[in-house]
Amino acid sequence: LIMVVPTPDGEVNDLVLAAAAIVGVDRIFAIGGAQAVAALAYGTESIPQVDKIVGPGNIYVATAKGMVFGTVGIDMIAGPSEILVICDGKTDPEWIAMDLFSQAEHDEDAQAILISQDVDFLKQVKNAIDRLLPTMERESIIRTSLADRAAFIQVKDLDEAVEVSNFIAPEHLELSVEDPEIMSKKIHHAGAIFMGRYTAEAIGDYCAGPNHVLPTSRTARFSSPLGVYDFQKRSSLIQVSEQGSQTLGQIASVLARGEGLTGHARSAEYRLKD
Repeated sequence: LIMVVPTPDGEVNDLVLAAAAIVGVDRIFAIGGAQAVAALAYGTESIPQVDKIVGPGNIYVATAKGMVFGTVGIDMIAGPSEILVICDGKTDPEWIAMDLFSQAEHDEDAQAILISQDVDFLKQVKNAIDRLLPTMERESIIRTSLADRAAFIQVKDLDEAVEVSNFIAPEHLELSVEDPEIMSKKIHHAGAIFMGRYTAEAIGDYCAGPNHVLPTSRTARFSSPLGVYDFQKRSSLIQVSEQGSQTLGQIASVLARGEGLTGHARSAEYRLKD
């Protein structure tokens, strides 16, 4: 198990090294970016070639992972961070504003979306954003992200909110509603679902438990979060008895000859008893 981690200005983060030791990382290399992806995919004099590359990164890392796929396996090609909040209008507007900030501060291409049936609540959140934004350390990034990519969507009811969310298939989905368990059963496409008013997305980022490498850019329609299964693979085991080969061999022969693949057919036929 190999980990690559950039070290800006040569500074090593002790917390990262401690986490690597706890989970059993075998080797660590102080590199990052697209060049790290290339080194892992093809190998160098000092960095061994790997079988699979997983983990998030910027657009250069994502592009590099796409380019080396096939030479090595990858988990996914992750795009800019996303958050979608469905709220019934009963959560503190400042909480929701800060939840939107939590993803918008990642970079200017991040996307923050709020859906509610309560137009007055949408206005309250907008006012909270205007009030709180000047207090943020990454104000410039958040402001650009919200201006270019954010959306407030008014729906007729919460059922329509679910429909919109399933179409968007967000990376992070907050269900800030009275009964999130019932609503969650209607959610078909989302990377991670944060259930209830007290479940801030930031908790999932750092300490909730499930892996937080998540599908973005609507890929939650067909892919899942990074997990244990990404570090496993399967092989098919097939064993046919002498008796079974008499039945299955005839079936295989018919199908193979139907495709004009006589080598396949005869391979099965040679095991048939006259």
